Amino acid sequence: MTKRGAELLKEELQRLKSKDRPEVINAIAEARAQGDLSENAEYESAKERQAFIEGRIADLEGKLGAAQVVDPTELSAEGRVVFASTVDLENLDSGEKVTYQIVGLDEADIKEAKVSVTSPIARALIGKSAGDVVAVEAPSGVKEYEILEVRYV
Repeated sequence: MTKRGAELLKEELQRLKSKDRPEVINAIAEARAQGDLSENAEYESAKERQAFIEGRIADLEGKLGAAQVVDPTELSAEGRVVFASTVDLENLDSGEKVTYQIVGLDEADIKEAKVSVTSPIARALIGKSAGDVVAVEAPSGVKEYEILEVRYV
């Protein structure tokens, strides 16, 4: 994952451990204080929330523990598209210009122009350089893009 992606996961993990986990523990304690747990919706809801939080904490710890963090500014890929690079493209049919950063699966967010390394467009771009034309199999058919620039920012 990218350095920024690792930072975001660490922030989420910290929030879950320092804020969300204590809140749900308090909610469980309050629900227990109300008496009969067999018909206590607040207790059941809090227990479900606790299970979700603990699962997410375990998931994040596993991902962060196994992650290879890549700082794009330290890449020296000689102008080739690699993981964490930012690529400026031009759609050869429409002339539309787009910019994408190739990131890990957990970081992908098309609204932020971050595409997963496993996406069709990223797979087509990996290993290519500025000036190359790539064909991407999209749901609407094959689209061709010219790589205008590859940056490591």
